[in-house]
Amino acid sequence: TGPVNGGVFRQVGVTAQKTMRLLPASGKKATQKVVVGDQDGIITCFGIKKGEAVPVFKTLPGQKISRLELGGALNTPQEKIFVATGSEVRGFTKRGKQFLSFETNLTESIKAMHISGADLFLCAGYIYNHYCDCKDQHYYLSGDKINDVLCLPVDKVNCITPVLACQDRVLRVLQGSDLLYEAEVPGPPTVLALNNGNGGDSGEEIVYGTSDGKLGLIQITGSKPIPKWEIGNEKKRGGILCIDSFDILGDGVKELLVGRDDGMLEIYKFESADDPGLQYDHALSESIASIQGGCVGKDGYDEILASTYSGWLTGLTTEPVHREGGSGEELKLSQEMQSKISSLRNELEHLQMKVLQEREKYQQSSQSSTAVSSVPAFSVNDKFTLNKDDASYSLILEVQTAIDNVLVQSDVPIDLLDVDKNSAVVSFSSCDAEPNSNFLLATYRCQANTTRLELKIRSIEGQYGILQAYVTPRIQPKTCQVYQYQIKPLSLHQRTHSIDQDRPMNTLTLKGQFSFAEIHAWVVFCLPEVPEKTPAGESITFYFQNTFLGTQLESTYRKGEGCFKSDNISTISILKDVLSKEATKRKINLSISYDVNEESVSHTLKLIHPKLEYQQLLAKKVHLIDALRELQVHEGNVDFLLPKYRSILEEADQLLEEYKRQPAHLERLYGMITDLFIDKFKFKGTNVKTKVPLLLETLDGCDQDGLIAFFEAA
Repeated sequence: TGPVNGGVFRQVGVTAQKTMRLLPASGKKATQKVVVGDQDGIITCFGIKKGEAVPVFKTLPGQKISRLELGGALNTPQEKIFVATGSEVRGFTKRGKQFLSFETNLTESIKAMHISGADLFLCAGYIYNHYCDCKDQHYYLSGDKINDVLCLPVDKVNCITPVLACQDRVLRVLQGSDLLYEAEVPGPPTVLALNNGNGGDSGEEIVYGTSDGKLGLIQITGSKPIPKWEIGNEKKRGGILCIDSFDILGDGVKELLVGRDDGMLEIYKFESADDPGLQYDHALSESIASIQGGCVGKDGYDEILASTYSGWLTGLTTEPVHREGGSGEELKLSQEMQSKISSLRNELEHLQMKVLQEREKYQQSSQSSTAVSSVPAFSVNDKFTLNKDDASYSLILEVQTAIDNVLVQSDVPIDLLDVDKNSAVVSFSSCDAEPNSNFLLATYRCQANTTRLELKIRSIEGQYGILQAYVTPRIQPKTCQVYQYQIKPLSLHQRTHSIDQDRPMNTLTLKGQFSFAEIHAWVVFCLPEVPEKTPAGESITFYFQNTFLGTQLESTYRKGEGCFKSDNISTISILKDVLSKEATKRKINLSISYDVNEESVSHTLKLIHPKLEYQQLLAKKVHLIDALRELQVHEGNVDFLLPKYRSILEEADQLLEEYKRQPAHLERLYGMITDLFIDKFKFKGTNVKTKVPLLLETLDGCDQDGLIAFFEAA
C-alpha cells in the first residue's frame, strides 16, 4: 500500500520548477522544515505542528525566484538556502538571515542552478557558467537551450563533472569549459537528479525526466555514457518536472518520486537495480513543480511533499488514517479533528467577510469621480508541444486561478482532437476563411475550479500561420491574456538524432547571397524544435522525422548554400515554396536546383497505404454499426450474422471512440496522397490537377500496387 493523502499544508505564490526543499532534521527524531520560493520573490520557511503550519521566516517580495537549492560545506548538513532570482544568487541561513548577494555577469535570467560546496553552477538560456567562491571559473555556450544542470558528487568521482540537460534531446557532459561528450536521450530532458540522491555506488548515475514523460537512468563515466534503463510513457501522462529519491515504503531501498506537469505524482520501486516499476500514483489537479521525501508532519511518519504550480503544498503521509486501539484514542482523534474543523470554519468565515469588505471597497472606488481602472495581473503557464505518438500538438494552459473560458482562434486549417481529461464544454463559431483568413473559432467553457486545460490539435503540413489562445480567468474585473503559437510549414516534423541513409532521397539545393544567420532564420521559420540562436561554426546539420508518416528530412546549410534531402517529395516541395518566398521578401536572389528520385514516390506511398487501408476499414465498420444495432434489436440475437459483423458489434464502442478521437484522419491521408501526386509532376513541369478527381475515385478500395501503378501511368 502507498502513502495516503496527508492534506494541504499551506499556499504560497505561483512556484517555478525545483523551488521547494526540505531542510535536514536537526535531531534524530525531529521533523523537517519546509522552504519554498515563489514568483513574488518571497522565500517562506515553515514547520508543521499538530497539522498546522508554523512559520519560521518569510522574506520580503522581490524578483521571481526561478530555482531554490540547499548547500553548505561538503560532507556537512546542507542547510544553507540559495535562491536564483533574475541574474542574482542570494544565500540565507536556515533562520532566514541573508549572508550572500551575488550579482552574476549573466545577461539573461537564471533558469537552472546546482550547488556543490563552494562551487556554483548556473545556466541561463544557452549559457553555462561555473563559479567557485563567487569567482568565474568556466563558461560554455550550448547548441540549444539548457533546462537543468547537475554536477556529479566530487567526493565520489574526484573531479568536477557538470552535466547539462539540453532541449535538443542530449545531455552535454563538460570538462572545464569544454564539451567532453554528448549523451542522447529519448526526449527533451527537463530535469536531472542524482540516482539515490548520491549518484549511486559509483557516483556517476543520473536520472533524467523528459518533457514527453519518459524517465531514464544513464551512467556518466569519464569517457562515454552508459544507458542503464528507460521507462516510456505508455499511459500518455504529462512531462516530468521534478524527481527525488526517498525510502517512503520503509523497505531500506530508496524509491524514485516523480512529479509530472499533468498533476500525476508517482512512486517507482526497484525490484532490482535496473528494474524500476510503478508502485503507486496519485493525481493532483495541477502541475507538480517540486517533490521531496522526508519527515514533515509527525515524528516517525515519513511523507512526500509536493508543491504545485499555483503554490499549494500538499503532503502524502505514511501515518495511518484510522488508528488502531481503544475508543479513547478514537475519541481523542475525533476531538482533534473537531477542533481543526472548527478553526478552519472560523478562518473561512473571516476570509468571506474580508472578501465582501474588499469587494464593497472596490465597487465604491470604481464609481467615484477619481476612479482609475486597473487590470488584475494573473500568471499563465503554457506549453505547446508536438506528440510523436499521434502526430498532434498539445496545448496546455495552466492558470493560477480558476479559468472561466478559453477562446481558440487560428488563421490556418487545423483539427481539434478529443482529450479524455478535458471536462470543458466546447462550442464552435462559424468564421470567414475569406477574406479574414479565419479558419477556426472555438470556445472552451470550463467547469468551476478548473485551473488547467489541455487541448489537442492536428495541423496540415504546408499550411502555416498563427494559433491564438485568449485566456479569461474567473476574476473581477474581467480580464484576458492572449498567447500566440506558430504553426510552421513543416509542423509535423520532429528533431531526431539520426536518419536512415539507405532510403531513396530527393534533394533540394539553394545557392545565393545570404548569410548563415539568414538561412538559419528561414529554417527556424519552416521547422519546429530548431534553436533560434544561430549555431556556432560555419555549417550545421539537423535531422527530422515526420511524426505522421515516418518520412525523414536532412538539412545541411552554411553561408551562401543550403542542401535539403527527404524521401518525401512533398516535404521538398513545401521547403522550395516557403524558402523562395522568404528569400523574395528579403530581395535575395536564389539559385534553386533539385534532384528528384523516382523511387521515393512509391516508397512514400508504401508508408501511407497501410494507414489509408486501416482508416478506410475503420470508416466502413463505423458506418455499419447503426444498421447492425437495428438488426440486433429486431431479431433479438445476432447468431445468424457472419463472424466479421458480430465482431463489429462487440467492438462497436471502441470503434466509435477511435473514430471520434481521429476526426478527418481519412481526409488528411487523401490530402497527402493528392499533394504527393501533384508534387511529383510539378517537378517535371506538368500540371495534373485535372486528374485529381480520378485519383480520388481510384483511392476508394484500391490496393497498394494499383495506387503505385496509377502514379506511374499518369
